[in-house]
Amino acid sequence: MDYNSVFEKVRELIVAQLPVSEDKIKPESKLVEDLGADSANIMILICDIENEFDVQVDNDMLAKVSTVDDIVKYLAK
Repeated sequence: MDYNSVFEKVRELIVAQLPVSEDKIKPESKLVEDLGADSANIMILICDIENEFDVQVDNDMLAKVSTVDDIVKYLAK
């Protein structure tokens, strides 16, 4: 999948998990500071991502995630 396709799907998953509108979700949006996610939201989001993309997200990646772009780049590679 290309970057834009992954971004669109990740954005859908974020909208389903957090009370934010799609237009507020940009690649540079910070999950906690900009979108209001807490650690529980992030864990549920990661589970949704694993199910949607059929991947296993490793713990090293979790420690590095702060923006939507971090997630999309991880999944697009």
